[in-house]
Amino acid sequence: MESVCVFAGSSMGANPEYATAAAGLGNAIAVRGWNLVYGGGNVGLMRVVADAALAAGGQVIGVIPQALMVKELAHGGLSELHVVASMHERKALMAERADGMIALPGGFGTLEEWFEVLTWSQLGFHAKPCGLLNVAGYYDPLLAFLDHTVDERFVQRAHRDMIIASTSSVDLLRMMAEFHAPVFEKWIDRAAL
Repeated sequence: MESVCVFAGSSMGANPEYATAAAGLGNAIAVRGWNLVYGGGNVGLMRVVADAALAAGGQVIGVIPQALMVKELAHGGLSELHVVASMHERKALMAERADGMIALPGGFGTLEEWFEVLTWSQLGFHAKPCGLLNVAGYYDPLLAFLDHTVDERFVQRAHRDMIIASTSSVDLLRMMAEFHAPVFEKWIDRAAL
């Protein structure tokens, strides 16, 4: 791996541990010598992860839609900033520039972006690892729900197991570097189709 995309909240969240973890992740990415790809904003956890990577000497690539230049206040100190026309272009370029994807705590946008690349992995469109930095149990309910989707036969256990989750940035990056995508069909009951 040479680069990782981080999806993160444009807010700081209620728990100060979120910002601490975002800074730790940005630092750990730079220390590994990887590039950070993210949404280009200068707000919330997005700014924290980018600033930490830059402070540690890392290369940070931002991708922001023109429509969010004011709302997310594009970061002015990045190694590269790409301004694109749409959210679709943003997500496509971020995925193209990254060898893996991580979600820090965040809201609808963070979850939507991360689930899209996870779905692409499930469908075999890419073989990049998808991780969750589970800060202060933030993703515990989501991980439990994903187990429920397996129990209810909407998701295969092997696809659920592709999700890499850790409470430690260092461990998460190590697991992502060691990831090998499984190869199997998406369908649970192919014969019933």
